[in-house]
Amino acid sequence: MYFTMFLSSVGFTIVITSLWPYLQKIDGSANATFLGWVVAAYSLGQMIASPLFGLWSNHRPRREPLVCSIFINLSANIYYAYAYLPVTNNKFHILMSRAFVGFGAGNVAVVRSYVAGATSLKERTGAMANMSACQALGFILGPALQAGLSFIGERGVTVKIIDLQINMYTAPALLAVAFGLINILLVVLVLREHHVDDHGRHIQAINYILEESVGIDEETEETIDQVAVLTSNVLFFIVMFIFAIFETIATPFSMDMFAWTRKEAVIYNGVIMCCIGFESILVFLVVKVVSQRVGDRPVLLAGLAIIFCGFLTLLPWGNHYPKIQWADLKNNSLVSQISEATLASNSSLEPTGCPYQQTWCQYTPAIHLAQYISSDILIGMGYPACNVMSYTLYSKILGPRPQGVYMGWLTASGSGARTLGPVFVSQVYTLLGPRWAFSLICGIVLGAIIFLGSVYHRLIAFSVRHGQAVE
Repeated sequence: MYFTMFLSSVGFTIVITSLWPYLQKIDGSANATFLGWVVAAYSLGQMIASPLFGLWSNHRPRREPLVCSIFINLSANIYYAYAYLPVTNNKFHILMSRAFVGFGAGNVAVVRSYVAGATSLKERTGAMANMSACQALGFILGPALQAGLSFIGERGVTVKIIDLQINMYTAPALLAVAFGLINILLVVLVLREHHVDDHGRHIQAINYILEESVGIDEETEETIDQVAVLTSNVLFFIVMFIFAIFETIATPFSMDMFAWTRKEAVIYNGVIMCCIGFESILVFLVVKVVSQRVGDRPVLLAGLAIIFCGFLTLLPWGNHYPKIQWADLKNNSLVSQISEATLASNSSLEPTGCPYQQTWCQYTPAIHLAQYISSDILIGMGYPACNVMSYTLYSKILGPRPQGVYMGWLTASGSGARTLGPVFVSQVYTLLGPRWAFSLICGIVLGAIIFLGSVYHRLIAFSVRHGQAVE
């Protein structure tokens, strides 16, 4: 299950830093707004699939939904690698392929429900932190593998027999296909069902209910704190919404602010994402220890506060302005009559800097590289703490009943956030610039902190709430 979570994370991040340059290369009509829709397509697919796979795992062996979802995932990555082939509308093929990759990633709900059902209350936080660490490791290796594969270059090599171009954009997707095949083999050959109650006693499989226990489960359903369940979903939505914004905007934002080329943006952001991933693993190790001493809720609150500081750091200030594309051509006048296709054909004239079509570039101060790095460090510290605490608390609130469907809804709420977040930020950033975008995000995080404080007393474990255990 840990390895499946790791590969699900790799499948998303392995192409995220090259997605924008790939879109620009194969379809010149794609803009930053469309990038938002492409990133969102993954999460929309996951949002639809998560409750379905969760329901499937409640009534059938988990091997079935896992194999099915992984097969969909690897097929979609093959589709992504061939998205350059059609003569027109290539960007829509990218969009569809990412939606299907996301649909296959709906198995995250199955993984989380399995881990929740296979651990006692005492083991839960540690197991969830381990799972998040595996997810973070995938988050590290995805961009790192993309950065490593960038040596292939934009031209790469062509396998004529199957009409496949292997370059710095398609190679990561093909590598994700190989990982998927390995994952299917492991699920089929290694996975076994295992379920324990909150005290660690072995019981029947989570998706197998005896006739005499039906009445007990119905009573358990009624006694779950639905307000706490709804609150956990809302908080998880906000956490994922914020991080989806961050990972979507990183590449176009850095290209605008620092005048990086497409290749530089892929490599540098890959290295930065890799470093954030390593930082996340350290945070997970610390969270396991700290949560045992102070509890899960204070860690969640502290994580939100750190994220707030991270986005506050990104607000533009000073009198240094970004470089404007085309401004240095022909006596510093904008030369719109020169077609972008002509300029792009010569790699030495690849446009860099902030596009002049984004009018805010002319009056909004540039973000300094030190601000960008500092923000990455803070968000890389706060997000993993919030992430692991959100679904650790959620699994404890639900108690001993099968959690497949509930985990499906939690994953769907996170996927909904990752659908709306990229669309929101691409629209606001393109039209209004970083000052408005990051100010609005700061307001959302502050609202989440206030909301958490108002329902703080209800976010307790099922067995603690019913007096079966001590918090």
